[in-house]
Amino acid sequence: MAKSLRSKWKRKMRAEKRKKNAPKELARLKHALGMNAKEEGIMTDIQEIATVVPADKLKKETQVEMTEDGEKMDLDSKRNKKTMLNEHGQYPAWMSQRQAKKIKGQRKAKKGGSGKKKKGIA
Repeated sequence: MAKSLRSKWKRKMRAEKRKKNAPKELARLKHALGMNAKEEGIMTDIQEIATVVPADKLKKETQVEMTEDGEKMDLDSKRNKKTMLNEHGQYPAWMSQRQAKKIKGQRKAKKGGSGKKKKGIA
């Protein structure tokens, strides 16, 4: 949606403002974290205690752990694919009431029941 000239101009100006404020923001962040020249020794102590690991490496390790166990996550494994009902007869949380009603109507129509009777002259 946001394709008007005004929104393009505002986006451009926000980007310029980010460029202008980036050095100040970085200095403020370093100060908040205590990374001043005086406190460099503290950071080296912290590095000895904690190790920094990239996120992609962590993701790979977690995937390996899951496959080593041989178990996969059973989020919706007990859910019927056609009716979308779980073992307790509940629809998934993300499904809207309208969708649930539609699936229920289709299921009853296949079963042979007329479902809900329509109002009006017969």
